[in-house]
Amino acid sequence: MSAVGPPSAAPADLVVTGCTVLVHDEEERIGFRQDAAIVVRDRLIDAVTTAAAAREVPAVTRIEAPGQVALPGLINCHTHAPMVALRGLAEDLPIEEWFNDVVWPVESNLTEREVELGARLACAEMIRGGVTCFGDHYFHMDTVAAVVAECGLRAHLGQTYFSSQGPRGREASLEFALRRRGTADGRITTALAPHAPYTVTDADLTATAELAREHGLPVHLHAAENPAQTETSLARHGRTPIEVLDRTGLLDTDLLIAHGTGIVERDLPLLARTGGRTAVATAPRGYLRFAWPTTTPVRALRAAGVPVGLATDGAASNNSLDVWEAMTLTSLIQKSTEGDPRWLTARQALHHATLQSARAVGLGDRAGGLAPGRCADFVLVDLTGPHTQPVHDLAATLVHSARAADVRTTIVDGRVLMRDRELLTLDVPSVVEELTARLPALTARDHGRRVQEYDA
Repeated sequence: MSAVGPPSAAPADLVVTGCTVLVHDEEERIGFRQDAAIVVRDRLIDAVTTAAAAREVPAVTRIEAPGQVALPGLINCHTHAPMVALRGLAEDLPIEEWFNDVVWPVESNLTEREVELGARLACAEMIRGGVTCFGDHYFHMDTVAAVVAECGLRAHLGQTYFSSQGPRGREASLEFALRRRGTADGRITTALAPHAPYTVTDADLTATAELAREHGLPVHLHAAENPAQTETSLARHGRTPIEVLDRTGLLDTDLLIAHGTGIVERDLPLLARTGGRTAVATAPRGYLRFAWPTTTPVRALRAAGVPVGLATDGAASNNSLDVWEAMTLTSLIQKSTEGDPRWLTARQALHHATLQSARAVGLGDRAGGLAPGRCADFVLVDLTGPHTQPVHDLAATLVHSARAADVRTTIVDGRVLMRDRELLTLDVPSVVEELTARLPALTARDHGRRVQEYDA
């Protein structure tokens, strides 16, 4: 398993002991160390050792965790955090009506304050669900970055832009990415964030690719979200959305593609040649909700060497930010889609939830694993409940029996953000009170405006 050993003699910032620890070996196979301990110094994991060895280590904070499993923190690779304010507002609609009749008219009302409140509520939900990092793609992103800096999460942030905004949209996305890159003690990474090939012109996509290469920035966008988008793109342009990304140079950047359920066989050689620089985020609950006929082709993408991370999308289309559920659904839906119960085992699902998700947001060498030198981003999961007992296969118990509510403690950069289910960095009641008061103005649609037109 991962390099482990006794901690050094100096006082530690944090010692978590008596737990079972998920570790990866040199071939990235998942295993578990029983009666183990994690020692944290200077925001990094200093050692994964035995509970006995850790007893002698002095620490500023010590957490005894019998009956709990320490996992790398979950990563929500693609979401729109402030959209929790729209949770449950646009139900039982096809995607065209969802966008044009509800979501994009309501989003034209958004102020920075509503974005802040939504981001606070979303971060609280994710911390409680064991998420330690999220990839966000939205508006007023300086506000979201400020919430991230305050609450202690890690985040990969991009300022969304449409070509309908003119050159200023792309320029603002770049300015945000450069201004916020590496802030919050390095917890914030940034990306350029064109919305999608159907809302951003080829010229703007090409310009984005050039800016990404010039400034060393990744790119995060929606593409081939569903089969209908691929069919429309072929009919209008003679190219799939993935071929558009190739033609405009985006496949030569570090690229995160949201959804990809419309990726087809002719796209796979293009994705394979990127050598892992392109990743896909899958958010299966939303695909079920919109009754899309396909899901992200995880098996084909893995065969092509494309990392696939887990995501929820925004709570307006998912109704939650529960990455734990995304992990379970990914495993089950992939089995059904492939007609193979052997595919996407619990251990494979955990691999997507850990190392593959970290790679998707550009943190493959820093997060996603519990080993010396990696960021001290991890969660403690309580498996003493009746729904998780007995344990015959720990990986299966984690993926198919445990729930987000079983997360007891969430730690990012060695800082405890939630301990024994108590949030330590966010005040949820005050956020809910103010957001509820603002809902009538936020949800008004009689003004006839919308931020964009969905025609894909």
